[in-house]
Amino acid sequence: MVTFDYKKTPITQIADYIIMYSAKSGASDIHFDPRENGLMVRIRVDGDLQDYTLIPEEYERNLTTRLKLLANMNITESRLPQDGAIKGKFGNLDLDMRVSCLPTNEGEKIVIRILDYTRSLQGIDHLGFSEENLKRIKRMIQVPNGIILVTGATGTGKSTTTYSILQELNKTETNIITVEDPIEMNIEGMNQVQVNSEIGLDFATVLRSILRQDPNIILIGEIRDSETAKIAVRASITGHLVLSTIHTNNSLSTIERLLDMDVERYLLSSAMTGIISQRLAKTLCPKCKVKRETTPYEKKIFKKVLNLDVDSLYDANKKGCSECHKGYKGRIAVQEVLEIDDEMRDALNDENLEKDDLRRLVYTSNVTTLLQDGLHKVLNEQTTFEEIYRIIDIDSDSNEIYSIEQKNDNNNTENTQKDTVQETTQTVPPPAKEETIIQVPTVPKQNLNPNQQTPTPNYTNQVQNEQPAIMSSSPIAKETASTPVITSSVKSALSMMQQSNKNNQPQIINQTNPQPQQITQQPPTPTVPQPQIINNT
Repeated sequence: MVTFDYKKTPITQIADYIIMYSAKSGASDIHFDPRENGLMVRIRVDGDLQDYTLIPEEYERNLTTRLKLLANMNITESRLPQDGAIKGKFGNLDLDMRVSCLPTNEGEKIVIRILDYTRSLQGIDHLGFSEENLKRIKRMIQVPNGIILVTGATGTGKSTTTYSILQELNKTETNIITVEDPIEMNIEGMNQVQVNSEIGLDFATVLRSILRQDPNIILIGEIRDSETAKIAVRASITGHLVLSTIHTNNSLSTIERLLDMDVERYLLSSAMTGIISQRLAKTLCPKCKVKRETTPYEKKIFKKVLNLDVDSLYDANKKGCSECHKGYKGRIAVQEVLEIDDEMRDALNDENLEKDDLRRLVYTSNVTTLLQDGLHKVLNEQTTFEEIYRIIDIDSDSNEIYSIEQKNDNNNTENTQKDTVQETTQTVPPPAKEETIIQVPTVPKQNLNPNQQTPTPNYTNQVQNEQPAIMSSSPIAKETASTPVITSSVKSALSMMQQSNKNNQPQIINQTNPQPQQITQQPPTPTVPQPQIINNT
């Protein structure tokens, strides 16, 4: 940490020196965090915050006032958030900065965003796009009408990419109008409008007006609400090329976000030209990088996503060198470029489209995903696997890609199996129908009298054709329903039998209630040859 001589150095010089040092160090943001013992100054270099100096408590108010004056803020207001901008020369540096002030319990926190548009002025060829992604972008911006969205989280370089595209399109014969909040970069040859919500000049109001200004290309700083999204889409289908940004993670979530904003499907399908999603990863220092072997997990990811066998990678030297910070120097963009084709337009126009079907269309189309582009940059020694793991949910994204590819392979396998089974089963005879044989026992004949035989009652028809319907659950009803009717001839035979056998124990024969037995005999099952499974994945 740096310590200043506050007694000999004015606070104005200290504030200017902090800004100049941060800009020369390649910092993207300067944080002035209020603490109990003073104001902690931290600078963000290559995405990481570093402690720089601690302003003593007695000088905290003076430094805050100086920064608010530079940003044209109200120095008497400390209870409400404020936004401002600083633009001018600091030493030999020409800087353009945005300033945000936020009241906290310890005091006012100030964050300065240093805008560096040197890459934007160089054009899209210098933004680190892969060859295939660069071709897609150039095809997209040649379309005379439609909407192109640049997506990503805060601080992922969306504005840099957008301005680079505008620089590519900024020609004498085109009328470019931008609507921004705030205007981050002044570009010669463009008409730029600053949004002011306090007086009712919001994105929707400005968009309605600039449509009557005969524009060719319209830049919307950010799509924040449903109204802005609908106007932007409608403007794109009326002969205008619309560029805008939106805070989403990838192409799939961008489409879902627009649908959640109640944008009509038929408008979205006809207006959408392409989606550019990006994130920033630290650039590997070329002088002190270290080569190492890949871990089993890294080999698995490379094999699953890129279908490559990778044995070694380059990693950052944690000690660093004189030209880097812990093995990294600068940042590089990891991009995903989705070019909307006719198949996807038809799918977007389908109201019954499921999320899984939309995901399959996005990931199986001609698109290089964020994970794929990041892994390619690791192989090109531009960044590290650790950085890609930090900015991308590798496990989730790789599983999505792998599951889609696996599902497509399984579908092909299933179709092959169905064809094989169908061909095999055509030669197999159909199984024989099962037959049920009911055997009803007959009542044995009783020799009651040598001269007389009692005929045996026939209960076959009664059992098979006259089964009683039990309408009550009472035991009496069940017993009555299950008891067969005994004729008078049977009664006389029983009485004669009892008289002839008084001295003997009677033999009880259950002939009054002959219950039939249902015996189901299944024929032997024919031997059916099993179809051969060619590939069971």
